[in-house]
Amino acid sequence: MTSSPTPGLTRFNALDDSAATAELHEVCASSAWGSKMLAQRPFATADALFSANESAMAELTAEDLGEAMGGHAPIGRPKPGDPTSAREQRGMAGASEELKNELLELNLAYQEKFGHVFLICATGATGEFMRDAVKVRIENTAEQEREIARGELVKINRIRLTRLAELAEGE
Repeated sequence: MTSSPTPGLTRFNALDDSAATAELHEVCASSAWGSKMLAQRPFATADALFSANESAMAELTAEDLGEAMGGHAPIGRPKPGDPTSAREQRGMAGASEELKNELLELNLAYQEKFGHVFLICATGATGEFMRDAVKVRIENTAEQEREIARGELVKINRIRLTRLAELAEGE
């Protein structure tokens, strides 16, 4: 992506550990992931930031993944007042009430089976795509779902890290 730090990456690298930890927590709710990312600073490029994300996600335990997933709202129910959640779930904005209700039922069944929210990189996805994905994935084992969720978190984190790397002071 970039061969030199972006303004946002330069800003992020200059933050004290407490402020950087807070920004990383906005990307991913796993404290273990945040600690691993913080230890990698400073990042020379956005690609280095993305590579650190992939490495940190690969090292997370099942408990760490649970903490990370706990930071995500169920599909179709973005967190009120959370612009990130609303932006990422924009594909549900025009969904019919029937589709929203169906997705709610599927989410509840998924959560009951696996003990966590159905996690999918929703950016750019339609409600129908997400509904179909949960219908397929609910048939998986807990271990399969944990690894799929890990991959989805890598994608979600990358989108959020891209935003972090692009935001300059005051944006």
